[in-house]
Amino acid sequence: MDANHGESLRDLFAGTEIEVPLLDGRRARYINFDNAASTPPLRAVRDGVSAFLDHYASVHRGTGFKSQLSTWAYEEARSRVMRFVGARPDEHVCIFGKNTTEALNKLARRLPLQPGEIVLTTEMEHHSDDLPYRAVAEVVHAAVRPDGRLDEDDFDRKLTALRGRVRLVAVTGASNVTGYLNPIHRLAAKAHAAGAWFVADAAQLAPHRAIDMRPLDDPEHIDFLALSAHKLYAPYGTGALVGRRDVFERGDPDARGGGTVEIVTVDDVIWAEPPDRDEAGSPNVVGAVALALALAQLEEIGMGRVAAHEAELTAHALRRLAETDRVRVFGDPRPESAAERLGAIPFQVEGVSHFLVAAILGYEHGIGVRSGCFCAHPYVLRLLGLTPDEARAVRDRMLAHDKREMPGLVRMSFGLYNTIDEVDRFAEALRRIADGEYHGRYTQDTATGEFVPDGWEPDFSAYLPFGEAAAYPLATL
Repeated sequence: MDANHGESLRDLFAGTEIEVPLLDGRRARYINFDNAASTPPLRAVRDGVSAFLDHYASVHRGTGFKSQLSTWAYEEARSRVMRFVGARPDEHVCIFGKNTTEALNKLARRLPLQPGEIVLTTEMEHHSDDLPYRAVAEVVHAAVRPDGRLDEDDFDRKLTALRGRVRLVAVTGASNVTGYLNPIHRLAAKAHAAGAWFVADAAQLAPHRAIDMRPLDDPEHIDFLALSAHKLYAPYGTGALVGRRDVFERGDPDARGGGTVEIVTVDDVIWAEPPDRDEAGSPNVVGAVALALALAQLEEIGMGRVAAHEAELTAHALRRLAETDRVRVFGDPRPESAAERLGAIPFQVEGVSHFLVAAILGYEHGIGVRSGCFCAHPYVLRLLGLTPDEARAVRDRMLAHDKREMPGLVRMSFGLYNTIDEVDRFAEALRRIADGEYHGRYTQDTATGEFVPDGWEPDFSAYLPFGEAAAYPLATL
């Protein structure tokens, strides 16, 4: 295997060669294996945003050249998002917002759900594809199997039993914990046959696989889809909800104010047509442009190449993790199935707190991962096999502000710029941790559960000295 695999892709990204301080005084090139949470910008995004800022101005109704240019850029970004997910302008609309979480909250508030109607989702979901619906409807969860895969038989049983009451089916395109890919088009066809809409949480799916929402007359079409730019190599604070135009043409917006109206009198209001109706206030134009630039770069690379690169990294990582007896991988540990999943790998090191593993990787090896439950508490507790009594005990301790023994996992997750060399460096660091080979003395914070090394704290102000623009050092790092 080529140890330099991915280096040509790596050159497309900003910040990949940054060195960070380690506990023993050395510096090491940072490895980011926390891409399921957020990703660094593509150079084309960073440079494109910088160039655009010279021309940035207010959008919509501004008459100056910069306003007209900014308006064109904003609406062009909207069109590019729709093209990326296979949406059709006559059937769909793209509404910009902050992220997937905000998008799904908006959808929950905007759908004309009636009393007694049900949202069917799964135990696999990120909280953002579950909690918004609990505020507006009864929510029923399809089960997952012990290995974390969706129990499609249970999904079918619940959909059949609740036929006529299920108004929306909400399923993640890919798990942010295990990387499992769900058959969203097949599930959508089942939802439509039962008289329900289907929404795909594509926060994890969109950066890694091609998406086609398909025409509304296709039984397997996706009615609504949400994604986040910060997971698509454009971390400038935007996201998108793409959905049925006929739904957003009806009803009142969930946020009211500037830009959402056509006419206002002292006793009446006529709402604007979508998407304006659902984009209250001045939008994040820069974020939308950044997202469009990132999608253009991904299209140029090709989503097939994206998937192939990730599959090679995932297969290699699973082989290397299997070399350490005390490391247990959750979900699917088979390297040969790497192409059928995303590169999010949750694991535990026997006898070592997930909090401590993550801390040592960061402080002593310069490797960024994530530990805990990844905003998917029910799913992780299911993967860990906790009984209801054990889950209640966990809840009681957390409510007492004690997270020291909070169950959880460590997750490594890949981006397009990661390399085989980085996986090898990670595997060696994990072997040392499993063997008890670490140098720091760590203290655990009761309230957060996190470990920090005694007597050592980096000076973050040296990296971002607010108010000291003349001495700003990031460009030289």
